[in-house]
Amino acid sequence: MKIGFLLGLPDITGGTYVIYEHGTRLLDLGHDVSIITEEPVSAARYRWHPRASALRWLSLAEAAKERFDIILPTWWQSVFQLSRVHAGHYVYFVQSIESRFIKAEDPLDSDLRNMGLVRDYRESSYTIDIPVITEAEWIRNYLYENYNRNAYLVRNGIRKDLYRCDGPAVEPRVRGRLRALVEGPVDVHYKNVPKSIALCRQAGIEEIWLLTSSDVQSVDGVDRLFSRVGIEQTPAIYRSCDVLVKLSSIEGMFGPPLEMFHCGGTAIVYAVTGHDEYIVHNKNSYVVDQDQDHEVVACLQKLQQDPDELDRLKAGGAETAASWPDWSEAAREFDRALRDISSRPYTSKTYVDKWLDRLVADNGRRFQQREIERFRARERAPVPGDDDRHNFIQVYYWAEEQGLSPSGFEGAYFKSGEPVEITVTITVSGFPFWIRVDPSVRMGVIMLDSIKVVDRNSGTVRYSCESPEQFNALYAAGTIRRIGRTDRAAYLSTGDDPQLILPALTTGTVGERLDVTIRLEECGVGEYLEVPDRDPSSALAAPGILQRVKRMLKRVGGSR
Repeated sequence: MKIGFLLGLPDITGGTYVIYEHGTRLLDLGHDVSIITEEPVSAARYRWHPRASALRWLSLAEAAKERFDIILPTWWQSVFQLSRVHAGHYVYFVQSIESRFIKAEDPLDSDLRNMGLVRDYRESSYTIDIPVITEAEWIRNYLYENYNRNAYLVRNGIRKDLYRCDGPAVEPRVRGRLRALVEGPVDVHYKNVPKSIALCRQAGIEEIWLLTSSDVQSVDGVDRLFSRVGIEQTPAIYRSCDVLVKLSSIEGMFGPPLEMFHCGGTAIVYAVTGHDEYIVHNKNSYVVDQDQDHEVVACLQKLQQDPDELDRLKAGGAETAASWPDWSEAAREFDRALRDISSRPYTSKTYVDKWLDRLVADNGRRFQQREIERFRARERAPVPGDDDRHNFIQVYYWAEEQGLSPSGFEGAYFKSGEPVEITVTITVSGFPFWIRVDPSVRMGVIMLDSIKVVDRNSGTVRYSCESPEQFNALYAAGTIRRIGRTDRAAYLSTGDDPQLILPALTTGTVGERLDVTIRLEECGVGEYLEVPDRDPSSALAAPGILQRVKRMLKRVGGSR
């Protein structure tokens, strides 16, 4: 069969590792397997996995020209890419319930102010009526109880040729001297890596090692650091340590404790979803209720003081490891699931496209309604609090031949209701070179005093816009419209995607660094209209704009 996995990022993560393991073994079973990413990726980004290069790598644009037997979205956002690829069957590979990864909502932080809606958006991906494969019993139960999905269960395997008790170690274990290993990215909040290190220190552990996918050179509190190491190097690290301290608050079916068992160690974990797939308290590990950190400290101290207890848990881990399937067996089970799905009637592409269009539209309306509610509250009263992170400016940039990349922007926070000056630095990547300023994430009025683009090294001004008349040269798009000519260029933003595109730069040097400096003030419509030195009849002189503002105010609850 011709199989395609829709992948978010090719870099080191546990979920990506699982996809590579299934993909390469499906390749061994005779299938044509592709990894499909939004944009082309360099081989250097997936070289950490020893066999990922054996897979066929396609961008979404390339994959759109082909037809597959099966396409598997592998994370929530890739479900919304299904309309761009063609297949006989679409199968959702669910490795966790990703709505749970969302941070708490904070209305004064532009990054967090819509987290509840984002959570619902992610959750809505599970409503699509296509077959599902998952890796943990708790996920299978969740999908059945909430969406009536009877998912195929294929537990992850393990590389038994790599993860075993015998083999080289970075340093040999020393009985009576507990060596603790913390594993995970340092900057992902639900992995709790800094907290795990701190608890090991609090317990008085003499040696603390850190194995992380984060690209870091040093981390406070650890004695040895292993950053972004290849898969084949990790067993030697496990074989050097006695206990893995893995205190994630969210997991699917996490693999590091199982890898530690295979390498002769034990673990201390929170009672996180997925732990009960193979972890048994007081048999192969210690399981502690989440945030009961005094118990984590007590468990560490017990293992440090009682080598026999440590040996007992290690023996339990070895017993669990002996009964666990390897990746070849797991891939055969995955293959059986795919073959069973392929024997059924084809997935209706028309259904998939209509489902996606409807869901995107529904979620768009929810976000729009949230903006209107926020606008209404703002027009009735000033923004509460002194938090300076409740608005955000973005500067996008791209060379014409390369096009706009989702990662091609710089941004900064600012406080609404007062004049600010913001500078971001960007790099010229080719000519013609385009710069787009998205000055706000709020519904309201944006007053711009100037935009300057200056060569950071020479001080040469590449572009300058310093009067209301000069702002006529900017192209307004998205949710922004010019609303008049006064002492300042004023714009009405009716959503969270206002765009001002500067005239293209055609001269300069590729690689030069440019400082883009914007002086602006953003405020509510009511605030703008009631300031005495602003003449509403002049400011809103463009035909129909005053009426439009009044209609908008009436629709969302009136001005102050």
